[in-house]
Amino acid sequence: MLVGTWNLENLMLPHSGDGAPATEAAYEAKVAALASVITALDPDLLGVQEVRQEETLSDLAKAVGGQWHIALSRHADRRGIRVGFLSRTPLRTRRDTHVFAEKLRPVQGGDGTEPGPHDGETSRGFLAVETDTGDGVLHVAVAHLKSKLLSYPGAGGKSRFQPHDEAERARFGAYALYRRAAEAATLRAVADFLLEGAGTERDVIVLGDMNDVVNAATTQILLGPPGSELDKPRAFAKSDLGDPFRLWDIAPRIPEERRFSRVSFGRAELIDHVLLSHRLAKRIEEAGTGLPEHRDDALVLPSVDEDPRKRVGTPGSDHAPVWVRV
Repeated sequence: MLVGTWNLENLMLPHSGDGAPATEAAYEAKVAALASVITALDPDLLGVQEVRQEETLSDLAKAVGGQWHIALSRHADRRGIRVGFLSRTPLRTRRDTHVFAEKLRPVQGGDGTEPGPHDGETSRGFLAVETDTGDGVLHVAVAHLKSKLLSYPGAGGKSRFQPHDEAERARFGAYALYRRAAEAATLRAVADFLLEGAGTERDVIVLGDMNDVVNAATTQILLGPPGSELDKPRAFAKSDLGDPFRLWDIAPRIPEERRFSRVSFGRAELIDHVLLSHRLAKRIEEAGTGLPEHRDDALVLPSVDEDPRKRVGTPGSDHAPVWVRV
């Protein structure tokens, strides 16, 4: 079984809003480029990010070919993008939420003194599903946490991507971090709901665009009890009381030269993650980014900067898929 996650970068119908392709031809080129990668990857289940309309995900599934089942979160961000799944087996929704976890208060999202209407919500909904794999039930959650790319309020309600001064850059960097941390805690609550303290017997995967690297504090929140990771063989081999609740990031199993999923300002980073419960982590066969059959080749991705508008209408994605085979 191969399970992965991929940020599809603005999968939207033409002329449907911010980030959408300007022509039908550009949209078709986008779908074809994405479909060629998914066809080669051949996943059993793929968590996806940055999907606007369900129609676009259906178009992508048709372009890949074969029978696919689709699930899409009801909760989009202000640009209309959402998370979802493509699956070879039928999906049942377990949870679709955009409300912060219990006891988390709204976070400051801008320079205003009062909480905004969305300051107690995640940037995009978190979607949790289950599916029968033939080897039991697989429980999976997909997420897309707050971006590290900063935007600032501009005239006429439009965003700008350059701050007025460095004090504004620092403040909005803090606001973004507050939100990503709250979202990570909320996603961890979804993971706890799926695990039910039974990760040694239950197959659970949490995956998505976490918008930060392996050792970032927000990513580490998702792991649960500390002390056992895949790059610590002795700790992983020794069972402890945290195993039923813990998640393991597959990053150490990805070949080091391919341990990235995006290039930002010329720096390669692994910001898309797949986290496994104990029962699955013990069964990893291989993990990677890009395509398995190309694992000996260079993984080439475009370098993004502070202005995402530069890539509007570009085929393919600025992220590489991240996957694991168990």
